Amino acid sequence: MVIGVTGHLYSPNAERGIYKTVDGGTSWRKTLFVSDATGIIDVAHAPNNFSVMYAAAWQKDRKAWNFTGNGNESGIFKSTDGGDSWTLISTAESGFPTGEGVGRIGLAVFDENLVYAVHDNQFRRDKKTSTTKEGLTKEDFKTMSASDFLALDDKKIQGFLSRNRFPKEYSAAQVKTMVRDGSIQPIALAQYLENANSLLFDTPVIGAEVYKSIDGGTNWVKTHEDYIDALYFSYGYYFGQINVDPSNSSKLYLHGVPLIKSDDGGKTFESISDDNVHADHHALWINSKQSGHLINGNDGGINITYDDGKHWFKNNSPSVGQFYDIHVDNEEPYNVYGGLQDNGVWKGPHTAEESTRWHSTGHYQWTGIMGGDGMQTQVDNRNSDIVYTGFQFGNYYRLDLGAESRTPIQPKHKLGESPYRFNWQTPILLSPHNQDILYLGSNHLHRSLNQGDSWEQISPDLTHGGKKGNVAYGTLTTISESPFAFGLIYIGTDDGGIHVSKDGGGSWTDITQNLPKDLWVSRVQSSSHKKERVYAALNGYRWDDFTPYMYRSEDYGQSWEAITAGIPASPVNVIVEDPHNENLLFAGTDNGIYASLDRGSTWEAFQSGVPNVAVHDLVIHAEKKHLLAGTHGRSIYLADISHIEELSPEILDRSLYVFAVEDLKHSTRWGNKSWSWGEPITPGLDVTFYSKSPAPYSFQVKSSTGITVSETEMKADAGLNIISYDVAFSKKGKMDYQKRNKGELKAASDGKTYLPKGTYTIVISGNKLEESLDFTIE
Repeated sequence: MVIGVTGHLYSPNAERGIYKTVDGGTSWRKTLFVSDATGIIDVAHAPNNFSVMYAAAWQKDRKAWNFTGNGNESGIFKSTDGGDSWTLISTAESGFPTGEGVGRIGLAVFDENLVYAVHDNQFRRDKKTSTTKEGLTKEDFKTMSASDFLALDDKKIQGFLSRNRFPKEYSAAQVKTMVRDGSIQPIALAQYLENANSLLFDTPVIGAEVYKSIDGGTNWVKTHEDYIDALYFSYGYYFGQINVDPSNSSKLYLHGVPLIKSDDGGKTFESISDDNVHADHHALWINSKQSGHLINGNDGGINITYDDGKHWFKNNSPSVGQFYDIHVDNEEPYNVYGGLQDNGVWKGPHTAEESTRWHSTGHYQWTGIMGGDGMQTQVDNRNSDIVYTGFQFGNYYRLDLGAESRTPIQPKHKLGESPYRFNWQTPILLSPHNQDILYLGSNHLHRSLNQGDSWEQISPDLTHGGKKGNVAYGTLTTISESPFAFGLIYIGTDDGGIHVSKDGGGSWTDITQNLPKDLWVSRVQSSSHKKERVYAALNGYRWDDFTPYMYRSEDYGQSWEAITAGIPASPVNVIVEDPHNENLLFAGTDNGIYASLDRGSTWEAFQSGVPNVAVHDLVIHAEKKHLLAGTHGRSIYLADISHIEELSPEILDRSLYVFAVEDLKHSTRWGNKSWSWGEPITPGLDVTFYSKSPAPYSFQVKSSTGITVSETEMKADAGLNIISYDVAFSKKGKMDYQKRNKGELKAASDGKTYLPKGTYTIVISGNKLEESLDFTIE
């Protein structure tokens, strides 16, 4: 087995390159190492000869504030001995690009001689002069003098302002006045539009290119003359894969924002994306025995075609949603809102179940309410039609779902000022004290008193000032306002800052003393049980640091106590406090969910039924006592936490405690089928009990006259345990019951005899302990 290792995502390290094992993975040998900054992003071999291999080396440098996806160490290596040794074949003499602009490379091998490569070429395109330029561009203002600007026609200036969506207060006349009185220079118009992403989009690169070799990589020729535009949109590092049909050497597939196909060896391409095929394509399987049968993995899940992309159907089972954020309202049934990676914002009832039944009813319970990369959501608790949400980098809106209206609400900086920096997942918060008051974070905290129609800046720059790069950095990431006092506000930043204001933003205090420096603050949560208490979670993922960081303060953040005992190495994305039990906390990490019953002093995995997947958000519905987890890969999970909320210190000190159960309503349909081809209807009673330590217990159900109608034994774990009882007689219990009670007990069609109406007692005993409770079948 031969594998390519990219290495650490954010830092240089030597654990990258090609590794080979000949004993099934028991031991590994590194056979190719380029440098501590260059890993291997793709490996491919000749279909009928494992000895002939190709590997794509990729030099990249990723930071929280910048991504450079190219370098002169990027290139193609070849092995002719099954990966034991390697030779660089993408040399200047070979015809393949070399130098600083070489980006990510994907490989497709048809046979020992024919090889294709897709290259994300980061060299800049040639500048072209145009005599048909339409209107002014921001580049025009970078070197323009004030006198030349004042000589421009007002209509041309107004066209530029309108096309670039300047606030209405900046008319051509107003801007000329500002230039005339010297408050701004013309370059301010260009600077107003520039942010961290400008470098990425305003400097066009060559982009995707396809190269072909017919001599095993000795010589390479580009297959096309024109640019392959609208495939990468400057995000080539996110894609970088190519496939060749195993039965047709001229049929190629390129992965990008669309999925495109070539039938002529890469000379020309056409899109084979369809209406139900999501954008951003990352995986493709081609049936070697049936050309045109494809399975495609994209940012919307899985699609399958049998006619080479003319028609596709979706196969997202199980659900594979990647949620950044989730939120709930107070409707009945309450709705769940979620922002997904590249799949917008969706809303659906919490009672929705994963099912394909909607294919026949025509009613899908989830509704998309926003596009782009879905971000945070806040819902007015007076009117759930009023929803605040948006997409990446602070592009937020106030939605009126009833009126089907959308109002942009992003705060705008003033002309002449530095642009605000908005995090990819910009934080927003409706004040718990007044639902007309909305907070939104850039590198400042902004507050609106009128639902986002206007904003006031209520903080200075609360970050360390940002860093130069092509990703927004030095931004707010989390906001929390205490339910005890209006204006008691906490914020966290991506560069390690946590600040508190006790006067509604009038003054701010840095409270990061004794905390790790420079880490991403993933969550700050003000306690709903004690005014002075606050929790914080920090995330070291962007520094390749997987230590869990969580803290509790009892004095507004003046001092902190670490609270991570029991959580394995994994970045922490969220911490939430239960609204009913001040000792109960939940945390979401990159590997799952954890719960604490002692305010964070110790933690236990809370993972039953949830795969080991990144949990990016947690929310508790206070009335229903539900915990909802938004995962980045397996959609949303819901758990009833009512019993866990009851675990007070007094109960935890007991050796055995049984929780009350709900009464049942008797039905003659128990154990019988509604249809001859159906499944029997089976009742059930889940009995939850707490055991302080592992112990064997006896479970008995007694009638009102003391007859044991059913019994079993179980080995309880320390903590919560559940016995699922089917409300049926045991064989002995039925015989004993009939001896004491007149009338025949009829068995249902499933062979079981279910308890008749009456009151029954559950007895759990063992380890010299006994607890009982009653329930009624009405």
